[in-house]
Amino acid sequence: MAKRNGIGNVKRIRRVVIVGGGTAGWMAAAALSRFFDDGQRTIKLVESDAIGTVGVGEATIPPLAKFNAMLGIREDEFLKATRGTYKLGIEFANWGQVGDRYFHPFGSYGQSFHGIPFHQLFLREKARSNDAGSIGDYSMCTVAAAQNRFARPSPVAKSLANQLRYAYHFDAALYAAFLRRFAEDRGVLRKEGRIAHVERHAESGDVTAVLLESGHRIDGELFIDCSGFRGLLIEDTLGTGYEDWSAWLPMDRAIAIPTSNPASPPPFTHSTAHGAGWQWRIPLQHRTGNGHVFSSDHMNEDKALEVLLENVEGNPLQDPRTLKFRSGMRRKAWNHNVVSLGLAAGFIEPLESTSIHLIQNGIARLFALFPDNPISPIERDEYNRGMADLYEDIRDFIILHYKATQRDDTEFWRYVRNMTVPDSLSRKMELWQLHGRVFRENAELFAANSWIAVMLGQNLWPSNYDPIADTLDAQKIGFAMQEMRKAYGETAGKLPLHENFLRQSGSWHQTAEPDVRQSAGPS
Repeated sequence: MAKRNGIGNVKRIRRVVIVGGGTAGWMAAAALSRFFDDGQRTIKLVESDAIGTVGVGEATIPPLAKFNAMLGIREDEFLKATRGTYKLGIEFANWGQVGDRYFHPFGSYGQSFHGIPFHQLFLREKARSNDAGSIGDYSMCTVAAAQNRFARPSPVAKSLANQLRYAYHFDAALYAAFLRRFAEDRGVLRKEGRIAHVERHAESGDVTAVLLESGHRIDGELFIDCSGFRGLLIEDTLGTGYEDWSAWLPMDRAIAIPTSNPASPPPFTHSTAHGAGWQWRIPLQHRTGNGHVFSSDHMNEDKALEVLLENVEGNPLQDPRTLKFRSGMRRKAWNHNVVSLGLAAGFIEPLESTSIHLIQNGIARLFALFPDNPISPIERDEYNRGMADLYEDIRDFIILHYKATQRDDTEFWRYVRNMTVPDSLSRKMELWQLHGRVFRENAELFAANSWIAVMLGQNLWPSNYDPIADTLDAQKIGFAMQEMRKAYGETAGKLPLHENFLRQSGSWHQTAEPDVRQSAGPS
């Protein structure tokens, strides 16, 4: 029906086809089923049990809680179904120098005084006193993690426990299965089968349908490619192209193996640097996910496996599995009428648990720019601009971990230490090294506190602190900081132990035997 001023004279997209399941496919399906439940659209997902999925991981960052809440998923139910645990941050070992250890927490450090950032006061205190401790002593998440304690943030704004921020560790395959049930209950149609052929419009070049090996044809107006590294639609069909970042991120292999839990699961991820890469350790309720991410140019697979097996805790539950990847992103995440998500869109090594967030952000961005038919290139270009910005922001933060090292014990560490980095990262590091200043630009994912954690944790100290810190009385600030450290420790000591919290909240799944499915990697 015609609308006044022409508004409403559009053709709505009614048929959405998702190619591929796994975490990316079922996150997209669940979100679409939740918000496009008006009975006017059909959502179909095509996947094959014969094609294994590469789980993007088991460790996440805090925004995932908003995604689950948006779907109306109860946190305790989700954790129980996915054998999940809580995550307060990541512990890094051997990154600055061999023997070093630091914690990248969620949440803030201390509190600002009169608008002066806390880390500037900390830098001044370190310059004038040997009693300032480490910056982690002023982080609620860091102190609680060190004591293996956890609680949700206190509703009392003035409580230090209000500063707690968290994410999750979970079994990615169980999460995909959980979301599949959610989506199918809300009308998503799953079709089992392998795609044999992709049909395109003769003039526009848009994808019009996928043809399965069985002969079944599935047509659509908007296609979401969740087919993994291959990129069946976005790359094999449309030839979008790939921006390769391996010069800055030379890791291209990962060997993964699950083990039994050696102890009660801690509320944080471990990341330990080795000779040509790093090892993850992710604690779940029923097992521990382990893996070694490495550069095949600097270490062969046999040696990488040896290093991994020498450093796991607990008993192996399955044979190790090797994954191959190349860090980078598609030149266009959205090309023609195909939107790529997950591994089909790109891959950044999982050092800071960002893979699932990239899926989540891609879905949210698609909703914000959901097109009509025909698709406007203006909206498509805006989507691609935003996703490219996000990928590049994360890329720079990951590169920082390698560039900001003092290690020179192997060829690998000498290479990353001396490599030229993107200008966007170089500017940030140079600004920091003058007066410890760091700013969150535009819609960057990682806030200033994250950059501070890594730079100080890896011994990248600025030449001086911001002179504005000298406007506050040093004696009073020093005393306040001592009291603050004491209060963080006392507050953490009153929190429940992590496993006790999971059990008391109804999040613990009573399993008699550990699950032995493969852990593909942290997200």
